[in-house]
Amino acid sequence: MFNPRQRFTMRAAVFLAVIWLAAWAGHRYFESRKMTADKVHAYVDSVNFGQLTGAARAKALKQLEDELNALPYDERQRLRGEHLLNHWFAQMTKEEKTQFVEATLPAGFKQMINAFEQLPEDKRRRVIDDAMKNLRRTNERNPGTNTVAGSTNAPPPISPELEAKIRTIGLKSFYSQSSAQTKAEVAPFLEEMQRQMESGKLFLHQQP
Repeated sequence: MFNPRQRFTMRAAVFLAVIWLAAWAGHRYFESRKMTADKVHAYVDSVNFGQLTGAARAKALKQLEDELNALPYDERQRLRGEHLLNHWFAQMTKEEKTQFVEATLPAGFKQMINAFEQLPEDKRRRVIDDAMKNLRRTNERNPGTNTVAGSTNAPPPISPELEAKIRTIGLKSFYSQSSAQTKAEVAPFLEEMQRQMESGKLFLHQQP
C-alpha cells in the first residue's frame, strides 16, 4: 500500500504526464496542419491540371489558391523563385489566370498600391530599390533558382523593362494596365514592396 504522500506524488506525476502528452499531441497536430512549400510542391506534382475539366478543374485551382494563401511570406517567395507554378499557369485560360492572380494577392495589396502612390518620389524610388535588393538576396540564397549563391551575375527579380515601366508610369497605372501573365511575373517583387512599406523601415530615417 502507498501512503498518502506517495499516492499524491504518483497522481501528480500522472497528471503532468497527461498534460505533456496532450501538449505534444496538439503540437504535432498543428504542425501537420501547417502549410509549407513542400506540401504545395507535392500537391502540384500530384495533379495533372491540364487534364482536368469543369468542376474538378475549378476545385483543383481553388485548392492551389488556398494553399498558397496559407503559406508564410518566405515559403511563398521560395516557391515563386523555384518557378514551381509556371507549368500550371501556362495551362490556365485567360479567365483562370486573372482569377488566380487576384485570389493570391496578399491582404491589403490594393491599399498598398494607393499608399505607394501617395509617397514622395524619393521614397517611391527607395521602396523599389530596397525591394529589388532584397529579392536579389533571396534568389541568390534559394537553391531552386537558376543562380549561384553569391553570384554577382544573378538575373534581376523582374526584367529591366518591367522595372523601368513601374518607375516611369507609376505602380497603380502599371498594375491596372498589365495582363495576368505580367502580374504573375512581378508578383514576388510587388509583395516584397508591400512588405517593405508595412515594415515601417521606410520612415525610420527620414531626412530633416
